Amino acid sequence: MIDAYRALEAHFARRSALQGALGILNWDSRTMMPPAASPARAEQLAALEGVIHAALLDEKLPDWLAAAENADLDGWQRANLAEMRREVLLARAVPADLVEANARAASHCEMIWRTAKAEKDFSLLLPSLRVVLDRQRELAASYAGVLGCGLYDALHGQYEPGSKVADFGPVFDDYAAFLPGFLARVEERQAAEPAPEPYEGPFPIETQRRLVTELAERLGFTGRIDQSLHAFCGGATGDVRITTRFDEDNFFKALKSSLHEAGHALYEMGRPTAWASQPVGQAGGLGVHESQSLSFDMQVGRHPAFLAWLAPLLARSFGREGEAWSADNLRRRFRRVERSFIRVDADEVTYPAHVILRWRLEQAMIEGGLDLADLPEAWNQRMRDLLGVTPPDDALGCMQDVHWPCGLWGYFPTYTLGAMMAAQLFDAARKALPDLDAQIGRAEFGPLIGWLGENVHRWGRRYSPGELLLNATGKRLDAGIFKAHLEARYL
Repeated sequence: MIDAYRALEAHFARRSALQGALGILNWDSRTMMPPAASPARAEQLAALEGVIHAALLDEKLPDWLAAAENADLDGWQRANLAEMRREVLLARAVPADLVEANARAASHCEMIWRTAKAEKDFSLLLPSLRVVLDRQRELAASYAGVLGCGLYDALHGQYEPGSKVADFGPVFDDYAAFLPGFLARVEERQAAEPAPEPYEGPFPIETQRRLVTELAERLGFTGRIDQSLHAFCGGATGDVRITTRFDEDNFFKALKSSLHEAGHALYEMGRPTAWASQPVGQAGGLGVHESQSLSFDMQVGRHPAFLAWLAPLLARSFGREGEAWSADNLRRRFRRVERSFIRVDADEVTYPAHVILRWRLEQAMIEGGLDLADLPEAWNQRMRDLLGVTPPDDALGCMQDVHWPCGLWGYFPTYTLGAMMAAQLFDAARKALPDLDAQIGRAEFGPLIGWLGENVHRWGRRYSPGELLLNATGKRLDAGIFKAHLEARYL
């Protein structure tokens, strides 16, 4: 019986190695690959996805899983076995040709998206995006059949295990109802203080690169930092990489995205080493993952003590001086709340509205309530309803994110779930580390990273996201902590 479990571990370790190779290929396709290589890369990715999927269809797995059930296993091994069983169940629900077709469609559509976005023309994207949506619906039906849930829950559960619309939907709807009144109060308070002085460029890309590298290294990240159209954390186990996006007229884009992706990378680097090649050693869920990026992007990155430390570093880096480069002006700039079009540039208050919009739209498209051709109009209407603004074109509207073109449907809710978790974890860390605020003011992040490592990173998937949060903070997800955080910071 223990031999069956050991055989499972070896099998999943080999699969993990293949997933690492896939991660590097995906990273390359978004950073350095020549555009002309796109068709061949799509076939490579599809083939490798097929091999990785086939590993879960091995005819020996059911017998090994059954025998291992009666083995004398410790808690980690038992949790690993449960994750193996879940992965096998889901994989066997999906035809192998659908896995490859989905990967091929997503890879092709992502390349089309780059052109369509640049040309601000949704009609260029529509045919290939429709193929991706069709494949996602097929996947949803396959998963739902074995999980006994709805189509959208089936997709969302691939990113946040155990999470359902019935759980987070009312919380999101509550925030959507809370936002208009709160936003009006924030805008009223904001109008009573001076607007932030502008930061006038240009800001040399190489200077920005040195700056974000220094910040990432202070956080403990020393891997590759590259440039991409859409910032992300990728690579493989033992070779975690991040990308950022540079704009000579706005260094805040690189600053924000680098802090965000470094938070993701720290989580990946902190996963339990002994279980890194096993299912139980993977990240607990993308909501948990997002809580780690937002711990540094929003909780630390907007902290007044951190901004007081950051202001002179920015002035020195760009050789500037004056009121614009003061800590107080930087605070006003980073805490500026605005009704804007772009999710990745949104402030902490309005960001959840961008996520709620996407969740409502993608659920409607998956479940047949919205035709893809009507997406631009529906997007613009919901932007008006939630934030009172209308995008001038689809590049600033429904084509701004890469997620749907590359097949990530059901992913968006994890962003706001992560924001709420981040506020709750930071609240608990502050109680456990009485000197935390002062440490942040000295850019000493070791204690916070250590606390997160002890309470989040090292547990992988040993516990569900809900259990992990309960163990770390003493509470299940409490959206009230997130609201209290926003009220303390912005009012």
